[in-house]
Amino acid sequence: MTAVETTETAAPAGSIPPALPPAVTGGARKRRRGGAFDRALPYLLLAPALIAILWLIGWPVVSVFVTSFRQLNLGELVRGEIVWTGFDNYATVLQDERFWTVSLRTVVFTAAVVGASVGMGLGIALLMRVLTPWVRIALQIAMLCAWAMPILASTTVYQWMFDQNYGILNKTLVQLGFDSFAGYSWFSSGTSTLSVVGLLIVWQAIPFLAFSLYAGLVGIPRDLYEAAGIDGATGWQTFRAVTWPEIRSLLMMVTFLSTLWDFKVFAQIWVFREGGPSGESTTLAVLQYLEGIAKSHFGVAAAISVLMMVILGLITFQYLRRLLQTEEGKI
Repeated sequence: MTAVETTETAAPAGSIPPALPPAVTGGARKRRRGGAFDRALPYLLLAPALIAILWLIGWPVVSVFVTSFRQLNLGELVRGEIVWTGFDNYATVLQDERFWTVSLRTVVFTAAVVGASVGMGLGIALLMRVLTPWVRIALQIAMLCAWAMPILASTTVYQWMFDQNYGILNKTLVQLGFDSFAGYSWFSSGTSTLSVVGLLIVWQAIPFLAFSLYAGLVGIPRDLYEAAGIDGATGWQTFRAVTWPEIRSLLMMVTFLSTLWDFKVFAQIWVFREGGPSGESTTLAVLQYLEGIAKSHFGVAAAISVLMMVILGLITFQYLRRLLQTEEGKI
């Protein structure tokens, strides 16, 4: 290249560079517009599903909340009247001593059932780690069969097992020499009734808990157990140092889910004795049904529902707080 050609092609110092062709600038604007659309596209695709979820879940919650501020008995429901009462329904519920008794009973019952089911589920999950493959498969099939049984069917089976005159449990105990159990009624008090119901709920919950926790145990590297064995750790020390830190978050999650499910148990309690005898096995879910369906006090029942959601909200808040603390401790 000659000096003359270099001088002609080089831009003079301090000169303004030539403007880009319109096609180039238009393409850049199109790319910028396309980039914004690409960022918004996932939200546009999720919008229909989100709207459907909000309609199916959010609207009933809002409806219950609004109903709790109305006097909605059978008369108002038939006539289509709207009578606003403010916080009168909440005052009626909170001033009723039965509500506090039932609330305490529900909390104690939930804590006992969740503790027993999670403990037994964890024990079976640990057991499945050391069983031979065929025995483990047989145990898993048995748990799947128990898990697949409908709630009303399993409740009917338990009613027969604990029947006063024809139950297999009383007959077996008599055959073993416990003659005092001949004709013994397992549903003569609220405590014994809730104990039978709790046993049924634990039996129904163990398969889910055992499978979930076993999945977490399988994911623990075997190298950690081999290292603990080389260090001479006992079984309990290995559990504390290796197993527990790895499954703690999963255990918290299944405990939280079990608490939500068992707090709202209704079908098993109602089918056994409809909250009896004399209301001694009534929980908040049963009380809500009695007020709303049996007595047609839908406003009061809605207020009980809102209070139940508040209690579950507090439990959810505690779970999230502990979960965040656990995650921060891992960082």
